[in-house]
Amino acid sequence: MLTRNNLRLTLEGARAILAAAEKKALEIKVPQNIAIVDEGGHLLVFARMDGAKLSSIEVALTKARAAALRRAPTGPSPSASEPSVFLSLGLSLATDGKLTCIRGGLPLILNGQCVGGIGVSAGTEEQDVQVAQAGVGALAKFA
Repeated sequence: MLTRNNLRLTLEGARAILAAAEKKALEIKVPQNIAIVDEGGHLLVFARMDGAKLSSIEVALTKARAAALRRAPTGPSPSASEPSVFLSLGLSLATDGKLTCIRGGLPLILNGQCVGGIGVSAGTEEQDVQVAQAGVGALAKFA
């Protein structure tokens, strides 16, 4: 077989994920920057909620891209329990900042296939992950 069928995240799907993430951010009262990218890390939708930190815009984009490209949550490498500062920073440097050791980016997986990533930034890492998980939860409803 020379080709395969791939699932694709649509604009409508990206908007549904964004809406769920925004709803969670409002619920926890933390204005966020939220980015949704496709499986190749290309931006589909982005929101900067009123009051979200301007300095976190690029961080949210990086988290989304990193989660989609690595097909894994962003965060310290190899894991949060035993992180390696050198490996975590080395990955970021080796990829011209395309990967990050900051939590808040999650891959969007549908039927076992990565269709994109969500990146959230402007709160604490825990808040960012919480908001990103709400977006992932919206995608799970379509599985």
